[in-house]
Amino acid sequence: MKNLKYFILLLGFFSCSEPPQITTKVELGKKLFFDPILSKDNSISCASCHNPQFAYADNKALSLGVNDSIGTRNTPSIMNMLSRPYFFHDGRAPSLEAQASMPIENPVEMNLVFDEAVNKIKNNKEYYILFNKIYQDSPNHNTITNALAEFQRSLESDGSAPHDLWINDVDTLALSTSQQRGRAIFLADEFKCFECHSGPDFTGDEFRNIGLYNGTTLNDTGRFQVTKDSSDLGKFKVPGLRNVALTAPYMHNGMFNTLEEVIDFYSNPYDFVKAPVNIDSLMVTPLNFTEQQKTDLVNFLHALTDKNIPHRNEEN
Repeated sequence: MKNLKYFILLLGFFSCSEPPQITTKVELGKKLFFDPILSKDNSISCASCHNPQFAYADNKALSLGVNDSIGTRNTPSIMNMLSRPYFFHDGRAPSLEAQASMPIENPVEMNLVFDEAVNKIKNNKEYYILFNKIYQDSPNHNTITNALAEFQRSLESDGSAPHDLWINDVDTLALSTSQQRGRAIFLADEFKCFECHSGPDFTGDEFRNIGLYNGTTLNDTGRFQVTKDSSDLGKFKVPGLRNVALTAPYMHNGMFNTLEEVIDFYSNPYDFVKAPVNIDSLMVTPLNFTEQQKTDLVNFLHALTDKNIPHRNEEN
């Protein structure tokens, strides 16, 4: 009898609307990602802050949530998350599924209790049909967060960045002379960039304190909020550098507007923060880049920009 009622209900839904051509978890997750239905007042979507135009980051220091509430940290890019072991600046989420519900429930972001989000999706005829077709299950906490996570896992770089073309001998002219010098500086032991920004996505998946915590004017304790370990004071997740030229402003608080400012900071953090607390040993001694080295590094970072950002040129 229960199955018969479900069949009649589903038949009624199909008679009311033509199901869209969405057949995969990734496509369903994309639809949810760009839909403001997951916010309390239907005013913002995930994509409102994670905009494809900015490699799925934002162009504001702090993003705006419902009722123009101001966020507490800079919105990071969510590209190239497939191989990451934890999420958010402080690493509090161990999976993309765990991450997916947190912005929805955050009062300064989407401000919607997740059970209410589930009910909104359940009561939407189109979504009800799609979840049952793709997951063979009604919309629920697990299926909704998995769909969002599967979409995010699909946002991987495709090897179209100039650096990829150059390093893979697809185009030996893809990097300018300045960018090649910048790459050499980036990889040089004396400058330590690769110590933190290693691997194919230019992140070692670590937490580091780069000197942006002093306990007074800069008082976000970062990873410490999760672990309560004093050695984690002021540590934040090392971001990947792919598409970094598209994701300004920079740092967990969005305090730097340009890559030039970022490189100036790494050249000598003490010019920006006089008495950092718990600064990483790699940052204790200023690197003191020359002006040419700074220019070359910035140019190299631009070479990490993908030609193809997923869904950037689509109407959503």
